[in-house]
Amino acid sequence: MLKTIFIVGTGGFIGSVARYLTQIYAEKLFHSTFPFGTFVANILGCFIIGVVFAIAEKGNLMSPEWRIFLTVGFCGGYTTFSSFAYNNFSFLKDQTLFPFFLNIGLSVIVGILAVYLGVLLVRSIL
Repeated sequence: MLKTIFIVGTGGFIGSVARYLTQIYAEKLFHSTFPFGTFVANILGCFIIGVVFAIAEKGNLMSPEWRIFLTVGFCGGYTTFSSFAYNNFSFLKDQTLFPFFLNIGLSVIVGILAVYLGVLLVRSIL
């Protein structure tokens, strides 16, 4: 159990740092009040989870430890649902409904599409 906690914690640390760097890069790339850093992190995290689960589906290509490290650890630290929720709360509080619905719609639809594309990518390679 302690080994698994260490694996998840290490993945979470790396994912959190990667998320922070994604946020900084997205803010420099997109000069906007729309939360592109949160959006990009969530979509990339969805894609990574799709890739990992598709690889794990193939059998012995990935150990359970790597699966836990990447999904629970890295993606758990990298994706930002709490930031997503806060961004949407702020849009509601400010009564800016277009960004509110845009952020929810794009994140959910494109997130599911990213998982699907991750699975398709691995299935086409393996």
